[in-house]
Amino acid sequence: MRTSVEPLEGNKVKLTVEVDEEDVRRAEDETLRRLVREVRVPGFRPGKVPRRLLEARLGPKAIRDEVLRDALPRYYTEAVEEAELDVITNPEIDVTSGEEAGPVSFDAVVEVRPEVSVAGYEGLVVTVPGPEATDEDIAAQVDRLRDQFATLNEVDRPIRDGDIVTLDMHGTRDGEPAEGLTADDLVYQAGSGGIVQGIDERLFGAKVGEIFELVADDAPGGAAHLKVLVKQVREKILPEPDDDFASDASEFDTFEELRSDLAGRISEVKRLQASSALRERAVEALVGLVADEVPASLVATEAERLLHDFAHRLARQQVGLDDYLRATGQEPDAFMQDIQAEATNQVKADLALRALAKAEEIEVDESDLDDELVRLAEQGRTTPAQLRAALERDGRVAGLRSQLKNSKALAWLIEHVDVVDEEGNAMDRSVLLAGDDAEADNTESVAAGATTLAEEG
Repeated sequence: MRTSVEPLEGNKVKLTVEVDEEDVRRAEDETLRRLVREVRVPGFRPGKVPRRLLEARLGPKAIRDEVLRDALPRYYTEAVEEAELDVITNPEIDVTSGEEAGPVSFDAVVEVRPEVSVAGYEGLVVTVPGPEATDEDIAAQVDRLRDQFATLNEVDRPIRDGDIVTLDMHGTRDGEPAEGLTADDLVYQAGSGGIVQGIDERLFGAKVGEIFELVADDAPGGAAHLKVLVKQVREKILPEPDDDFASDASEFDTFEELRSDLAGRISEVKRLQASSALRERAVEALVGLVADEVPASLVATEAERLLHDFAHRLARQQVGLDDYLRATGQEPDAFMQDIQAEATNQVKADLALRALAKAEEIEVDESDLDDELVRLAEQGRTTPAQLRAALERDGRVAGLRSQLKNSKALAWLIEHVDVVDEEGNAMDRSVLLAGDDAEADNTESVAAGATTLAEEG
């Protein structure tokens, strides 16, 4: 078999394949053996039809059509592998000779994955939030803890922000009671914005016994008329941040010990957030170097995957996509535009990381693949051999290799970008990444797919 590749416009190539007559005869023998097993002829048991009788019964043209139908996909796949093409769409195949007899030639026009430019990746700078707990962070957390241990004192004064009020609320719509908008002895924190727009502004300054009315345009189910009676006002009394408070609110004896523990917890959360931001913003910076248009076919495939994954997550919660859109108030067109935008970014990120891997000669060897199969098999409760077989059956080993290579490229990128805080000060990336597993994080989607394949297999 001989192959040649001719570049065309729009990331397409024309793959010309010539198959020798001897190879075609072997394919014809395979097809006839299959037909002998499958074709039913009166007077003969299945699989016992003489070959000559079968050839005479079907005719040369029908047999040749079956041979081409069986063999062309295999010839095409072998030609793609020989030419080392990274195809991203199904081919348009045109048989140019051999439709009736002799050697076979065909052209296959197919779109291939483009290579984008990421020139300038060596000098990227990424800004991430600092991982240290500030005095303001600690004070805010202390106040939240104090709020949990607050006492409530009834007061005879106008309502202030943060007061706990007891209300009788009655809502109507078109003169009829509005469902979900009527409640007696409703306890509410003034200023929390938890009922309808505008109610907090009416509450501030009101006293016990006052009645006010308002039209709530944002009420569930549509605009409604609300009548509200203020029945009780209580203010929160926060405990003093001292040793007594610390012993009551925690396992610590002193406030300084409590404060130190909160600082450590906040710092760890902020470190994880900064670590995540480093990865996300490093990829964003790399994607920002890509000026090339990405193929619509890749974006469409990625959008379909994102939509499928999202619908699958909803299904596990027994929620349909239409129900989700209605519950969140999203328009289907706007939702799909968001999916399309995310798919475009994902495709650009994939192409950018592939370009970086090529520029830095990053490769994935068999030991890398074996290690990943072991890790994924543990997550999927299967064996590495079963998982590999499932991936090979579905043609996804190459995809797993690409994901691993992209993970390695991302790890390289994270190690080489300049990292600064929001004031422009250089940061120690080792502190941000301590205990993290970047490569594992970036193969989660592959893990999910691999697990599904293993289960189906």
